[in-house]
Amino acid sequence: MYFVCRWREETPFSKRVATVPDATVLDWFRRGWKRDDPEAWIDNELGGDVYGLGSIFEEARKRNLPQPKSVDELRELLHEHLWVEGDDDFIRLGERALRVRTDDDEVDLAYYFIDEEAAAASPDRFAFLLNDTWPLPTDAVASGAVFDPGVPVRTVRLAPPGPESVFSVRLCWESSDRDRNLDLVGALVFPGLTLPGLAARLWGADGLDLRRWPHDARLLRALVAPGEEDIGPAMGRYARLGGHDPSPAGIDRVLAHEAIHREMLDMLLPVRPAESLVRVEPHIAQVARYIDGFFGFDQWFTFDTRWAAAHPDLARSLLRYAAHWDPYAL
Repeated sequence: MYFVCRWREETPFSKRVATVPDATVLDWFRRGWKRDDPEAWIDNELGGDVYGLGSIFEEARKRNLPQPKSVDELRELLHEHLWVEGDDDFIRLGERALRVRTDDDEVDLAYYFIDEEAAAASPDRFAFLLNDTWPLPTDAVASGAVFDPGVPVRTVRLAPPGPESVFSVRLCWESSDRDRNLDLVGALVFPGLTLPGLAARLWGADGLDLRRWPHDARLLRALVAPGEEDIGPAMGRYARLGGHDPSPAGIDRVLAHEAIHREMLDMLLPVRPAESLVRVEPHIAQVARYIDGFFGFDQWFTFDTRWAAAHPDLARSLLRYAAHWDPYAL
């Protein structure tokens, strides 16, 4: 069975992926019931702390709670005794997977137990969630590919309609598009483009109504330099930004491209942090931007239909990851 913690992890994807020997979620909780030192057991089993998870085992010991014999019994015990910051809907247990959302008073986090049968049955939900290898694969198919995202995305029109599109997924700790980091609003799509054509369309967009653009689209425009034909340098600049909310002061104003790009240049660190990772290929660009020892990393992926068609499950699961904290919600 798989365990994933989506949190402030010191990994490029800001998540921890582990495996445990149990076949089901119920089996794992039964094995941990009434452990003498639940926190130490969790740390050893799951590769580190999991915020709030130990509370159910502490309560089991303190109250002498009976070991659950069924998924329904486990669900009732979790809703009664598992500590989460939020309401009952933040604990979602099915026959094959447990999904939990909470927060650590600084950021939202989520953790998941997913059995092998569930993972195999829904790779379009779990392929990215279960991936812990940087970078994502970079091969792509030839022109003429077709890809259906399968989840809601936010459209930004820079080009006439066409069969291909560019998708943008920024996974961050703070954005003006949402109040909390797991109140997700979905990826961006730029229809009618492939990734090699995106940069020029962004810096040439001064005549469009930028006030209606999502925050991440305006941020990406600010990162591209005038005259650039490749998105790679913009992704490299993103890796040189500091702080958990790296937005220019003028990001919400309708500034000419050269003006907002100058603001962006003034924010760049002298050199890219050694921990930050950038990989740019013709049809996918990916950045893991190192922030500090507290937040760890955030990520930005831009890819087009040709990459997505070569990796449809990975692409759909990444888009799903950007749209809702629960892989089963959409």
